[in-house]
Amino acid sequence: AEVVTNLAAVRVGLAIHGLILIALLAHAAATPDDARRPMLLTLTFAPLIRIVSLSLPLGGLPALAWYALVSVPLLTAAAVMVRALEWSWRDVGIVVRQPPAQAIVAASGLALGCVEYAILRPAPLEPRLTWERAIVATVVLVGCTGFTEELIFRGFVQRAAVAAMGRRGVVYVALLFAVLHLGWRSPLDTLFVFGVGLFFGWVVLTTGSLVGVTLSHGLNN
Repeated sequence: AEVVTNLAAVRVGLAIHGLILIALLAHAAATPDDARRPMLLTLTFAPLIRIVSLSLPLGGLPALAWYALVSVPLLTAAAVMVRALEWSWRDVGIVVRQPPAQAIVAASGLALGCVEYAILRPAPLEPRLTWERAIVATVVLVGCTGFTEELIFRGFVQRAAVAAMGRRGVVYVALLFAVLHLGWRSPLDTLFVFGVGLFFGWVVLTTGSLVGVTLSHGLNN
């Protein structure tokens, strides 16, 4: 679906994502309440991310507004998911544990951001950067992209994948995370994102907290 969306026809890719979403929901509904059902349900976030990001009427708005608005339905879905699975927010990593380690992980986002910038050389999100714009950009990139994506991938999907697959679930989620970055059309960046996903996955698996990876992800962005 991602290859078709990014390299061929967007509408066809979105249709495939829609079919995947429906198939996952149907499969989950027909699956007994064991480790597989939470994994099927949480995997619906992957097609949902792409459908929401490409379907909202955001034309003409600045890029930062896109990130903020796309995060709203995704966080709403997360609130529904945590109730449907009868998990607590602590279960998905909304808790502070091992603060020194979290601070080190958070700081790694600066180095990761420098590496990814060297790979992609993207155009600036804010052409005229002032302190006010920098503060707004930081809030959006940490809260609306860093937190939302880490909550989805490391909080929900990884928790379910590890329960179903063991530690291989960390690798699976890192691969899924990397595939959803194919839009940059850079094999090197896809490989880099896969490595970052493995690192973030290991941190959350070890500490049980999303704090460090959320801040690192936001700083990287």
